[in-house]
Amino acid sequence: MKLVSFYRRQISLFVMITFTILLCFWANQTPAASASEKSSTAARASGEDETPGFIEEDEPEPVVKKGKKFPWLLAALGVGTVVVLVVLLAKKKSTTADDTSTGPYSNGVLTINGVRYDMASIPSGEFQMGSTSSEGDPDEQPVHTVRITKGFWLGKTEVTQGLWQAVMGSNPSYFGYGDNYPVEMVSWDDCQAFITKLNQLVGGNPFRLPTEAEWEYACRAGTTGDRYGDLDSIAWYYNNSGGVTHPVGQKQPNAFGLYDILGNVWEWCQDWYGPYAAGYQTDPPGAASGSYRVFRGGDCYSDTKFARSAYRGGDYSSRREHSLGFRLAANSASGG
Repeated sequence: MKLVSFYRRQISLFVMITFTILLCFWANQTPAASASEKSSTAARASGEDETPGFIEEDEPEPVVKKGKKFPWLLAALGVGTVVVLVVLLAKKKSTTADDTSTGPYSNGVLTINGVRYDMASIPSGEFQMGSTSSEGDPDEQPVHTVRITKGFWLGKTEVTQGLWQAVMGSNPSYFGYGDNYPVEMVSWDDCQAFITKLNQLVGGNPFRLPTEAEWEYACRAGTTGDRYGDLDSIAWYYNNSGGVTHPVGQKQPNAFGLYDILGNVWEWCQDWYGPYAAGYQTDPPGAASGSYRVFRGGDCYSDTKFARSAYRGGDYSSRREHSLGFRLAANSASGG
């Protein structure tokens, strides 16, 4: 719809300029009356008749052939029209790829068919990825320094059943309780299909899954321990969930304003599941290949071991579970 609206405006502009050019061309081609025609017309208007029987022929005026003048005005307007259209089309093309300033997604707020999804602005920064906690597993080591060089957006909540249905037209969830509950029973492949369709709806390609490093960095929100707060206060997990999911955004958020990033449902990440590399890393994309895709964060069935910032899980990209969901990430317009 946005693209159609853009071209409608450009077509209107083109029609207006073309009409002006044709009007100028018509005016340029209309011949002016000759002096003899003007005098003849004036004589008829005054009632004077020509002398009967005798016609005095005037000396024929010498014919002077004039070179046809080049229509400079017409040419200038034509060139101007082309330049205007080229500039406007180029401007549109340059802003389409990640345009988040207008339409259904603007400044971290996504609205699709009346369903709103808010995103938090995550700043760039550095953190220690992994854990040597007594609750930790070997795949959480070695602990290494990671630098996230560009700020990004991350959903304040997990993607809800309402948003999924607004985009995909169906609700696959096992816990089909309502629009504000996290969507689940979605595979990594399903998430990619959702993101592809969402990007088509908003224009460009702003949305994606977070990388594993982005997810842990955002989950920690500046903390260094296993969790960013008291688990009962921040997460729905085994001890307090009753074995079911709950509406998003009811527990306390972390310092970045993210809700339920621990507990409620597991969250798919973009990466292949693989061992960590040692040493300082910048915006790591994860393993180059693998059998599993990463998921993070624990779910409503998890005990305390799984509901930690550093805990890692993985499964086939086609795997669907009633405890597997996701949250959206998007590149920041400023990149800071």
